[in-house]
Amino acid sequence: APVRAVVPASDCARAREFYLETLNLPEVDIPAPGKDFMVEAGEGTQLYVYEREAGTKADHTVASWVVDNVEEAVEELSERGVVFEQYDMPGLKTDEHGIADLEGTKVAWFKDPEGNILSVTEPPIAM
Repeated sequence: APVRAVVPASDCARAREFYLETLNLPEVDIPAPGKDFMVEAGEGTQLYVYEREAGTKADHTVASWVVDNVEEAVEELSERGVVFEQYDMPGLKTDEHGIADLEGTKVAWFKDPEGNILSVTEPPIAM
């Protein structure tokens, strides 16, 4: 079944602008309490953003989009103002574009305005 990721936001208006305008994800028309909203994240998956005073406390990736080409996704998102994270630690080093190659799986991480960690992932080609 499709997965629906749920992420908190202390400022839903700011989060809505990021997900709808910066990431260009279409909003799903649902009855949502307060300022909460949902976006279509591709192939039947959705991302629900709800207002929470404290925002996020997660220090891990909360949602990842599987893409055909990470380099193209990073370039397109960078042009829209997305800033990719840079990591340089044992077992995880990103290149100048923020892309890591993890044994054939390419991943690039970025944060939404609330600090939720998101990524785009290109899985290795099946043999």
